[in-house]
Amino acid sequence: MTSLSAASSELAILPSYFQGQWWAPESAAPDAPLARDATTGEPIARVSAEGADLPGAIAYARGLGQRNLGELTFHQRALLLKQLAIFLNERRAELYEISARTGATEKDHLIDIDGGVGVLFTFGSKGRRELPNAKVMIDGPLEVLSRDGSFLGEHIYTRIPGVAVQINAFNFPVWGMLEKFAPAFLAGVPSIVKPATPKGYLTEAAVRLMLESGLLPDGSLQLISGAARDLLDHLDYRDLVAFTGSASTAKRLKEHPRVVSGGLRFTSETDSLNAAILGPDAVPGTPEFDAFVRSAVSEMTAKAGQKCTSIRRLIVPEQLRESVITAISSSFQERVRLGDPRAPGVTMGALASLDQLADVRAAVRTMVAAGGEIVYGSLEAPAVIRQDGSEGDAPGGAFMSPVLLTWPEPTTAAVHEIEVFGPVASVLGYRSLDEALDLAARGAGSLVATVCSHDPLIVQYLVSGIAAHHGRVLVLDRDDAHSSTGHGSPVPHLLHGGPGRAGGGEELGGMLSVRHHMQRTAVQGSPDVLTAVTGVWHPGAQRRFGETHPFRKSLAELRLGDAYASPLREVSLQDVSDFAASTGDTFYAHTNAEAAAANPFFPGIVAHGYLLISWAAGLFVDPEPGPVLANYGLENLRFITPLAAGDAFRVTLTAKQITPREDQDYGEVRWDAVLHNQHDEIVATYDVLTLVAKTQARVSAETEASLAV
Repeated sequence: MTSLSAASSELAILPSYFQGQWWAPESAAPDAPLARDATTGEPIARVSAEGADLPGAIAYARGLGQRNLGELTFHQRALLLKQLAIFLNERRAELYEISARTGATEKDHLIDIDGGVGVLFTFGSKGRRELPNAKVMIDGPLEVLSRDGSFLGEHIYTRIPGVAVQINAFNFPVWGMLEKFAPAFLAGVPSIVKPATPKGYLTEAAVRLMLESGLLPDGSLQLISGAARDLLDHLDYRDLVAFTGSASTAKRLKEHPRVVSGGLRFTSETDSLNAAILGPDAVPGTPEFDAFVRSAVSEMTAKAGQKCTSIRRLIVPEQLRESVITAISSSFQERVRLGDPRAPGVTMGALASLDQLADVRAAVRTMVAAGGEIVYGSLEAPAVIRQDGSEGDAPGGAFMSPVLLTWPEPTTAAVHEIEVFGPVASVLGYRSLDEALDLAARGAGSLVATVCSHDPLIVQYLVSGIAAHHGRVLVLDRDDAHSSTGHGSPVPHLLHGGPGRAGGGEELGGMLSVRHHMQRTAVQGSPDVLTAVTGVWHPGAQRRFGETHPFRKSLAELRLGDAYASPLREVSLQDVSDFAASTGDTFYAHTNAEAAAANPFFPGIVAHGYLLISWAAGLFVDPEPGPVLANYGLENLRFITPLAAGDAFRVTLTAKQITPREDQDYGEVRWDAVLHNQHDEIVATYDVLTLVAKTQARVSAETEASLAV
């Protein structure tokens, strides 16, 4: 861990990590920014990257970082993310201790640190479930481009060949880094992390732990602690910049020549005037009203309101406006204990810095001047709980009480244009659902909105009306209030981003965010070529029908294109009748010759599709114990040509995709299965999924137990 202390005679310079080693300038300029304890104002470190070799860091990432990550498959990278999550999870307490200096409470630690670790766990899991154990990702269906099937087209994703530069905001020093790092790493793209100055010392501590784990390939992660104003000058079309921060800074970066004309990929997540709409059915005394109030109080006080997803506008029925104000104010009085997060019982800490406090106060004054009325809280320095438990002032701390405003005229421009990045929200009244929609849309694009109602018709109307203005919509009611992750908590499974002033980015969102770090390319060629490029067997590519049944081959022996062709099997009318009787599937096409013949799709009584699938298994299965451990399903089943009673069919089985599990002694094999009738017409197609041992040796007891479960 880093050791930064204001007790030393000379204040330390927060180090950066470049090209495999920690680095800091020999000295910092007198005006170099200071990172301070948000609660006491105590200096923690000077922050400077003056003289940093940024071109060298970028070259290091493009070279060694790309090379090392490129040697790994998606599954291998995903497993490293899981192992990294386990490592950080065991060292959370060290990060909590440093996080307290940022003004974060115990609850805030969970949002930032535990939330960041959770992102690693999620991508570690989803990466192994949803991606192939390969280096190329197929996107979309195969396109047949010639009549004879010799020329095909397909889209693939491959990782971009450069570096992902991640510029993060001050409010989430750990989560903000990890939610960008995880999808980049899973895609195979090295990261250069640039945290904001006020809380960069917590990011530095987290990076130090990540490197200490020994899990990250060299070059996959670097850190810039301090200003890097010419960073974009050294990037090009191979690279990506992911920015989180103010809209004004994002605009300046978007106008950089490398972005405008140099092909540099740029995504941003910026200002957001998020809204929460209370439905007219959610009157006082209902679970929805109570959930709405809890959500408002939580979002205004968590991280002292310094979240890009915090609720800024509470849009409520005009007749309930005073009730909402009273309920929120009462909850503040009961629940909010403002002070040093290290003191017992404190529920809300300080803002990031005195500068941030000044900005928030100035923004509130502007809103009051525009017509807003403060109905709870004030801009005066509040009494706070000190670290020793006493109560009084804290001159060096960036403390502010929650401030709730209301607006006699809810369409006043200021409330829909000024994002006050602190514990501040406004209550706006509406007189119709259409007016509520209009007020929400005046935010000009937001990250998230909440709709709080238990009336399905109201929910449907509001959600469909605001969805296009938001990246995420939470519907809160009595059924999910106890299990909801909350308005302000992005989850790695779902999109985090929003249109318009929110930046237009799409961070997170599961594999969506991984693909942001990859290039989509159309590949055209023969079936053999596409098989070689993608690692997935394509119809028309070479197949091998050997003496050894492919079910007798372990993963070490099995190859794409290994195949088995069965003999024909006749299906009699008695077989169809017996299957109908034993299963209860007596649909007329299988039991009534006259009705079946009248159906334009059938030539008379036909065999059940599931009868054919069941019998097909009997045609291709090798019955003796061997490498095939289990059949765990089938996918993409399509019935093409009906099989009349008295006809015959055969099955051709081909090894289509082989996916070893990195942490088990078995893997998955996807088999292409095609049923033909005696006229060589295709009857059905589907994929058979099996679990197959990696070697011929007997699987371990642990594996047998896991398969049994």
